[in-house]
Formats: sequence, C-alpha cells, structure tokens
Amino acid sequence: MPFAASPQRGRPHQVEDPLVRMSHRRRPADTAAVSDHARLRRRLLAGAVGWAALAWAGPALADCTDPPIPGVDYSDCSFDRGDLSGVNLTEARLRGATFLRADLSGANLSGVEAYNTKFISADVTGANFTNAELYQSDFSRAQAENASFVGADLRAVEFYSANLRGVDMTDAQLGGASFTNADLSGATWTDGNYVCSEGSIGRCM
Repeated sequence: MPFAASPQRGRPHQVEDPLVRMSHRRRPADTAAVSDHARLRRRLLAGAVGWAALAWAGPALADCTDPPIPGVDYSDCSFDRGDLSGVNLTEARLRGATFLRADLSGANLSGVEAYNTKFISADVTGANFTNAELYQSDFSRAQAENASFVGADLRAVEFYSANLRGVDMTDAQLGGASFTNADLSGATWTDGNYVCSEGSIGRCM
C-alpha cells in the first residue's frame, strides 16, 4: 500500500485505498433489507408462540355467574339451588364446584371433569354423566333416577341414600364407591347386562 509524508512531522502515513473504504461501508438499501428481515422473523416468532399458547391452553375460565356452556372451566363455582335443568355442560371442568339442591334434571354432563364436586340433594334425574370424571364426588341424597353413568369414573364417590333407580353404570369404575342406603332397584350394573333387582338397597342384588 502507498505511503505519503506527513506535512506536519515528515512521517510517512498510510493512505487508505478508496476501494477498500467503500467496501466497508453499508449501503442504506442493505440496512433496510436487514431490518425488514429482522422484523419478519420477529413476527413469525410471535405468531408461533401465539399458536403454541392456543394449542396448550386448557378450558376457558368462566365467571361463576356466566351461563353454563360446554367446555368451560367452572372450578370451585357454586350453583347451589340453581335451575340448570337441561343445560349442556359437555366436557366442562367442575372441580370442587357445588350443586347443592340444584336442578340438573336432563342435563348433559358427559365428559365433565368433576373431581370432588358436590351434588348433595341435587336433582340429576335423567342426567347424562357418560365418561364423566367424578372421583370423590358426593351424590348423597341425590335424585338420580334413570341417569347415565356409562364409562364414568365413580371411584370413592359417595351415594349415601341416593335414588339410583334405573341408572346405567355400564363400564363405570366403582372402586371405593359407597352406596349406603342408596336405592339401586333396576340399575344396570357395570357389566352392562345385570340389572339390580327391586329392593336393592345399599347394594345391587
């Protein structure tokens, strides 16, 4: 590379090649392109995160005063003495909710997640609990005549003095369930074939 004498001190100093100087400069167009590319990457990343959040999200959380609808999270809500006859709560989350003396006759509660839920003295006549997860729930003194518990998880469920006449318990899990004083007359038992005889109180006979 050529050198020239410095007029101040007579020392040679390096003269930068103009072509080299230009090669190290970033043109405005290049800067804009890189900026656009970065923004696009950020947008794509944000979109991916958003879709991932939706994919992993559980049931929508509802206020306890919202009208009952399918697939919504009503955990720990109180529906005591409410008129919920015929409502559709399919696959709703009802963990720890209470339905004391509520009217759920003819309601669709298939596939609900209702661990430790209280249906004490509730009217669930003809209600559909197919494939419901009802572990440790309480149906003491409930009116459940002709209700369907097909495939339901009824482990450790309390049915003290409940009216279970004509219920269908085909394929239900009954480990640890209590039927003290419950009326099981005409109930279809877990094998789907045996029907409890008239006067089956506390156990299927």
